Amino acid sequence: MLESSPKIEKVRQPGQWRFIVGGVLIATAILYLILSSTKANAQYFLTIDELLARKDAMQGQSVRISGAVIGDSIQVNQDTLEIRFTMANIPGDQKAIDLRGGIVKVLHQAVTDGSSSTLEVIYIGVKPDLLKDEAQAIVTGRLGEDGVFNADELLLKCPTRYEEALPDQGE
Repeated sequence: MLESSPKIEKVRQPGQWRFIVGGVLIATAILYLILSSTKANAQYFLTIDELLARKDAMQGQSVRISGAVIGDSIQVNQDTLEIRFTMANIPGDQKAIDLRGGIVKVLHQAVTDGSSSTLEVIYIGVKPDLLKDEAQAIVTGRLGEDGVFNADELLLKCPTRYEEALPDQGE
C-alpha cells in the first residue's frame, strides 16, 4: 500500500496582506499620475482649415498648427519683440503632400494661391532667421476670441534651404 504524503499547508503571515494592499495602492497611484499628466499635456495638432472649422470649440485650448508663412505679411516690432505674420493652410497628411509634388511645392502653392485659408499669428520673441516667405511654420498656442492665434512656441522649417543637400534618387 502506498502511504499518503503529508499535506503541506501554506502559512500566511499576518502582515503579508498589508504589503499586497500597499503594492496595489502604489501601482494605482502611479497609473493615475501617468494618465492625468498625459491628459494635461495633450495638444491637438490641426491644420488651419480644421482649426477654423472648429473655431468656437478650440478657443482657449492649446493647439499646434502647421502652415506656410506668407512673406509679405511679416511685421516685426523691435521694441516689444512682437512678430506678426500670416500662415496659409497646408495639408496635414503626408500622402496628400506627396501627391501634390512634395512639401516645397505645397508651401509655394499655399502662399501663391489666394484661395487658401489663412491664420494671423502673433509671437513674442526674437525673430528667427528662417521666418521668411514659404517657410513651414509650426506654432503652438491658443486661438483668441478675435481670431488671432497667440503663439507660445514657433518652429520653422525651410525646405528650400536644404533642397540642394538632398541626394539624387536612383532609378
